[in-house]
Amino acid sequence: MHSSKKGGVLKMEIIKENKFQQQEEVVLEEKKSFFKRIFLAKDEEKNKFNSISKPANIALNILFGALAAMCIIPFIFVIIISFTSEQSLQMNGYKFWPEEWSLNAYKYIFGAGGTGPQIFKAYGITILVTISGTLLGLVIMTSFAYALSRKNFAYRKFFTKLIFIPMLFSGGMVASYLVNTRFLGIKNTLWALILPICVSSFHIIILRTFFKTTVPDAIVESAKIDGASELTVFTRIVLPISLPAIATIGLFLTLGFWNDWFNAMLYIDRSALVPLQYLLIKIEGTMEFLANNAAMLGTDGVSVANNLPKDTAKMAIVVITTLPIVFAYPFFQKYFVSGLTVGAVKE
Repeated sequence: MHSSKKGGVLKMEIIKENKFQQQEEVVLEEKKSFFKRIFLAKDEEKNKFNSISKPANIALNILFGALAAMCIIPFIFVIIISFTSEQSLQMNGYKFWPEEWSLNAYKYIFGAGGTGPQIFKAYGITILVTISGTLLGLVIMTSFAYALSRKNFAYRKFFTKLIFIPMLFSGGMVASYLVNTRFLGIKNTLWALILPICVSSFHIIILRTFFKTTVPDAIVESAKIDGASELTVFTRIVLPISLPAIATIGLFLTLGFWNDWFNAMLYIDRSALVPLQYLLIKIEGTMEFLANNAAMLGTDGVSVANNLPKDTAKMAIVVITTLPIVFAYPFFQKYFVSGLTVGAVKE
């Protein structure tokens, strides 16, 4: 009897515990559903706030499509003009669909005076200088900027003031020419096209500010606690987080190296090292000379000047110099997007 009573008490206690657990589960489910309704209501409010109506969406799509067309159509127009014959251009003016198509502008640029092979060589020089200069500049400026952004770097204030000096004062063209030719001895070398525009104080300041404001100190300290060195932190953590800024500076450097012709005019005398921009400027200068001094060159000079594709060749030069660099924008855009999605510390 005594054991049966104990068994009944245990059963009652177990039943009570089960009922209590069931009640707790019901309460938890009610709380979850309550908070879920609250979060859904907040999300709906946010969506209502951020959403736009269908007519407004259509109007914005039309607006941005028109803006994109305004940016693209002029370049398409330049391409069409470059394929127009010079005679049709002079008689009928600029048209989106010319009366007569022609390749004379490109034939002149790639074949005049045997400059065809030289242009392809100039393309190679420009591509090599652009890629190597951009990579070298990014390595120097990102490492310098990261050192300046670290609070534990003892001389960061001194070097920060030091890089401000070139932004305020400059030695001038004569001083830089003497340094590059007499001291560094880089005249008639590819370094003359790379080093003068490889590093910019302004870009270093941008990168330093980005590192200080975007890279959390907590993630750097946690990596050091796990035994990571400064180089590991920089290459494995800081650079992936900073891809948007690095891609932006890389795009600026790429455009600067691709469009540079002034350094070639100062430091390059060998035809084998002439970049594309400077070569095309020389071709355009030759065309202008022939057109303006045809009478001094006799009958043959007049006939040559009359057959020159003066206006269409200028447009062809724009296409030749601009079209390759257009393909660099999607490459950098890819890294903008991937850099924005890189995770960081959530506090």
